[in-house]
Amino acid sequence: MRNYLNIGLTGILLCFAGLSQAQVHEFLLDNGLKVLVKEDHRAPIVVSQIWYKVGSSYEHDGITGISHALEHMIFKGTEKYPKGEFSRIISANGGQENAFTGTDYTAYFQTLEKSRLEISLRLEADRMRYLSLPEDEYLKEIKVVQEERRMRTEDNPGAFTREVAMATAFQTSPYRQPIVGWMADLETMKVDDLKRWYQKWYAPNNATLVIAGDVEPAYVHRLAKKYFAGFAAEDIDSPPAGKEVEQLGLKRVLVKRSAEVAQLMMAYKIPVLKSFLKADGAETWEPYALEVLAGVLDGGGSARFASRLVRGKEVASSVGAGYPLTSRLNSVFSVSGTPARGKSVEELEQAIREELVDLQEKPISDKELERVKAQVVSSDVYEKDSVFYQAMILGILETVGLSWHLVDEYVERVQAVTAAQVQEVANKYFVDDHLTIAVLEPQPFDRSAGRPNSGGNPHAR
Repeated sequence: MRNYLNIGLTGILLCFAGLSQAQVHEFLLDNGLKVLVKEDHRAPIVVSQIWYKVGSSYEHDGITGISHALEHMIFKGTEKYPKGEFSRIISANGGQENAFTGTDYTAYFQTLEKSRLEISLRLEADRMRYLSLPEDEYLKEIKVVQEERRMRTEDNPGAFTREVAMATAFQTSPYRQPIVGWMADLETMKVDDLKRWYQKWYAPNNATLVIAGDVEPAYVHRLAKKYFAGFAAEDIDSPPAGKEVEQLGLKRVLVKRSAEVAQLMMAYKIPVLKSFLKADGAETWEPYALEVLAGVLDGGGSARFASRLVRGKEVASSVGAGYPLTSRLNSVFSVSGTPARGKSVEELEQAIREELVDLQEKPISDKELERVKAQVVSSDVYEKDSVFYQAMILGILETVGLSWHLVDEYVERVQAVTAAQVQEVANKYFVDDHLTIAVLEPQPFDRSAGRPNSGGNPHAR
C-alpha cells in the first residue's frame, strides 16, 4: 500500500493469544539494532519487517506528513539499487513487499519463501542508510501524496470527519495531526526536509527487525550481523512526550461535507497501557478492563451495539467502538456510527449514551464477560493467526516503547478482568468533560464539479 495506515488494534491484539504460547528470540547488535525472531514452521515462508520509531506523532507543525512522504520515497532507490530495482528483485524471487506509516511508527515488510530471507535483509539494509532521494523524483512523488490525501481524506466524508474530530479533541498532543499531513505542509515541504528526517530517524538504534516464519534464530542473527552490524548508531533525540492538556468540557464540531448519510463520532480522552505501566501505583488492570469493555460494545454480532442498536432499536445502520491499547501516547476511546434510514444523528447519540450509562449503572453479565474473554483466548484465534500479524504485534509493542514480553501476559490479564472492573472504568472514563463529538452533516453533491462539494469548513461550537 505504500501509504499511511492508522492501524486499528482491536483485531490485531487477538494475536497476543497466538503468540503467548510460543517463544520469541531476541538479539541486540552492538549498534543498537534489536532483532526479534518468532519461529513458525507450519509453512516454508518467512516474513521480514523492519520498524522505525518515527511516525506522525514525531512531527511538528510545518512538516506534518513527512514520515509518510519519506515512506513513499524509500521505494525510489539507492545508488546500488536504482528506482524499481528493490521491488523487481523481490517479485523475481516470488515475494511480496509493502510498507505503512502510522502515528507512532513506519514499517517495511516482505513475505518470501524461507530460503530468500537473505535477499530481503540485503536490500533492506541498503536503504536504511543509502537512500538516494533525488529531487526530480520527490517533486513527482509529493504530488502523488497530495492526491492520496484528496482521495482518502478530503473526498472521503467519514475519514474527513474523523480527522476533524481528532484535531478538535487534541490541543497539544501530536495525535491531532493526520498521518498523511496537512495539505499546506505537503505543498511547502522540500526534499531537503526529507533528507534531514531520513538521516535523523533511519538508524539501526532506532529500528527493530522482526523475522517470523520457518527460520532458525541463529541463522537470522548471523544474517542481521552480516548486513546491519556495519552501520553506526546515531544520536537519537526523541521528541517530547506531547502531553495533552486536560480537557475540561464537552467539545462539539459540525462537519459539512458532500455525503449520502450522516455520521457520528464520539471520542473520550483516555489513558493507554503505556501510561499505566509508567505510573507509580497505577491500577494496571484498567487498560485490560477497557479492552473487555470495547468487546462488550463491539465484539461481533452478539455485542451490545450490534444486538441492541442495529438489530434491536434499529437506530443505527452501523456502529462500532475501539480502544487503542498499545498507542505510544494517551489517545481516545472512540465510538462511531451511521444512523439507520429515518433516524437522526441525535437519536443515535442518545441511544449510544444509553448503552454507556447502562454499563455505568449495572455490571455486565457473566455470560457477556465470558463471551468477550473467549474471543481472545479461543483455539480458533490460535489457528487463524497469520505469520505476518505475529510479526506485526511484536513490532508494534517494541516500537511504541512497550515490550514484546507483554504477549506472555495479555491473555492472563484479560481473563482476570471482572464485571465490577468493567463497570468502574466505564464510570471513570465515560464523562462528558473529556468527550469530543463530531457530526457529519451531509451536503448535496455538486455534479458539475470535478470533485465533491466540500460544503465549507467544519464549525466547532
